[in-house]
Amino acid sequence: MSGTWRGLETVMTTVGFIGSGNIGGTVARLAVAAGYDVVLSNSRGPETLKDLVDELGPKARAATAAEAAAAGDLVVVSVPLRAYRDVPAEPLAGKLVLDTNNYYPDRDGTFPELDDKSTTTSELLQRHLPDSKVVKVFNNIFFKHLHDLARPADAADRSVLAIAGDDADAKAEATAFLDGIGYDAVDAGPLAESWRFERDTPAYGLIYAQNPATFWDSPAKPADAATLRAKLAEAQR
Repeated sequence: MSGTWRGLETVMTTVGFIGSGNIGGTVARLAVAAGYDVVLSNSRGPETLKDLVDELGPKARAATAAEAAAAGDLVVVSVPLRAYRDVPAEPLAGKLVLDTNNYYPDRDGTFPELDDKSTTTSELLQRHLPDSKVVKVFNNIFFKHLHDLARPADAADRSVLAIAGDDADAKAEATAFLDGIGYDAVDAGPLAESWRFERDTPAYGLIYAQNPATFWDSPAKPADAATLRAKLAEAQR
C-alpha cells in the first residue's frame, strides 16, 4: 500500500485481539502496517502465536485473552460464536469491542434465539459485555480480500465495510480505526440491524470478489458505498 494514511498524526492506539485466526490475524497485519501496536491472544495460549508475532515484528506481542483485553484501547473479538461467553468481560469494561463473528450452526451448535431471528450475534455479545460498546464489523468479508483491498485514504478504489452498533461515539471510533487501516465505513444502523450483513445476505462476501463463482480463489474486487448500501437494503429476514 502507498499514499498518505489519515489518523497517523494522533497518538497510536494499542489494539487487543481475542482470537487471532484468519480475520483477527489479518486485521492485526493491517493495524501494524498502519502504525498500531497489537496484543494477540487465542484459545491455545500465547506460545502458539510465535510465528504471527515474529511476522508482525516489534509492534506485536502475544498474551492471554484477559491480558489482550486489558492492554487494548480497542479490542477485536474474533472467536467462534460458540465461545462468545468465554470472552473476558471485566477488562473490556468501557472499551470499544469490534465483533467479527458469524453464526454457523454446523460449527457453533444451534442458538434458538438466532434461529427464530429474535436477536443477532452481536446483540448476544453485547449482552455478555454490558459495560462495553460493541460494534459489528469485518464479518462479511473474506480474510484474503480484507487484506488485499486496504487502500490509502486518497485512493479512488477504496472499499467500504459495514458497521453496526448502538452507541454513536463507538461507531465514530470504529470508523476512525477503519480509516486508519485502509477502509471507509457505511453505518448499517444499530446492532439489531446487523443481520443485514450476516451470513447468506446480499452484502456477505460476494461483493468483494471479482469472480463469485470461484469465490475462494477469486481476486478481490473493491466495493463502494453505493454498492454496499444497495446490498444492505436488499436483505430480507
